Amino acid sequence: YLLCASGDFVKMYSVATEETLRVMGGHADVVTGIQLNPHNHMQLYSSSLDGSIKLWDFMDGIPIKTFTVGPKILALYALASSEDSVFVVIPKSGERDTFQLVSVKLTKAAGQDLEAKELSVVLDGVDASPKHTAFGREGEYVASVKEVYLQVYFFKRKQLNRFSVSAVKTKSGNNRFTCIACHPTEDCIATGHADGKIRLWRNFYHKKEYTFSTLHWHHDTVMDLAFSVEGTSLLSGGVESVLVLWHNESDCQKDFLPRLGAAIEYISMSSDGALCCTLHTDNRITIINSNLRFSKSIQGLVKSTDVKTGLVVDPRTKALVLNGEPGHLQFYCLQSDQQLFSLDIVQRQYIHQAGLNQADLVKVAFSAQGKWLATVEEREEVTDPELQLKLWFYDEETQSFKLNTRINMPHEDHITDMCFRDTDELEDGSLILVTAGRDCVFKVWVMVEDTDPEGKYGQS
Repeated sequence: YLLCASGDFVKMYSVATEETLRVMGGHADVVTGIQLNPHNHMQLYSSSLDGSIKLWDFMDGIPIKTFTVGPKILALYALASSEDSVFVVIPKSGERDTFQLVSVKLTKAAGQDLEAKELSVVLDGVDASPKHTAFGREGEYVASVKEVYLQVYFFKRKQLNRFSVSAVKTKSGNNRFTCIACHPTEDCIATGHADGKIRLWRNFYHKKEYTFSTLHWHHDTVMDLAFSVEGTSLLSGGVESVLVLWHNESDCQKDFLPRLGAAIEYISMSSDGALCCTLHTDNRITIINSNLRFSKSIQGLVKSTDVKTGLVVDPRTKALVLNGEPGHLQFYCLQSDQQLFSLDIVQRQYIHQAGLNQADLVKVAFSAQGKWLATVEEREEVTDPELQLKLWFYDEETQSFKLNTRINMPHEDHITDMCFRDTDELEDGSLILVTAGRDCVFKVWVMVEDTDPEGKYGQS
């Protein structure tokens, strides 16, 4: 099973079929952390901005206990080495934008709703992001990064060591810390940085004699890091949409899984090491086998920067249709909270660069039974906008839309609206599309038979 936090809920998916098996609700605000109970793998802890920690039996989807902590909880860590407590990141009372890592004692008292007010501060001045704090082997130490500082606290010796990297942004890069991971069996800490570098820290028991080595492949921010279960390899991801697997902490030995579709925000390993999963900025989870082979994809609603098409319903599948990834139209099922499919409308490579004028999908209309789809794409030019009207026909064999007609510059200026004639008759003979534009013209398009071997095309 794959468990993930999603809004106020915890969702459970089947790794085999990708379907949503369970949606566990009960928190009154966003879920900020989930951790398997280290002492019972059929149970799960979740934390939330509502100030509580819940313990779930996720197979039944029922909450066993709710611990009220009080302040907002921004991250959660559960360790096998601590029997009756978990660690959370909370705001420091009375101070804005400062956070503490605290240990919360979970009372063993009977009853479902319990108070967990016994907090002890472990680290001050930590970052609110769960990716900025990690626990070392067997919970012997905790390491946390913020801006250009790394602090390591050793529990038994009650010793705190602080290290810093140069704060000056040089030509060679920006040293700011972006994420951290600790080796499961050795004393080694991996940190990711804003300039794409990964540092591996050792010998950090000593304030002065610590060492670090550098791995560098990413050209921009390292978004997340994760060690394999044995610690023999390290996974990293970022804006390149490539998962990098580093072997034996060496710059020379690395494997790649490229073209994952969107920037990688989080990386998580399964407890047996057989699978890892990546969470992407387009609201998708990719499940990957340990030999770096793509396995499954769970795609939710793509968060598009600007939904220019508005919300349209596909008459055939009853899916919600709107802008998806750049140049694509997404068909999203509200019931299963999953994307049914994505249709590439613009059919051009999208370049991730600010200031480029790229063709964008702006209007969508379906015919009454959903057999035909009309789309308008435009490229915003100051003097002379480029427009294209496309007609797509639903092909039963391929179960997808096929491009039928392409019309360049259907209007002199932007198309403001369009719709098909609403008809219950057979659509083929009487298909009529009306478009209206800022050029103060509306046009009626009808299908005509043509001797042209390509078949049908639009005519106004």
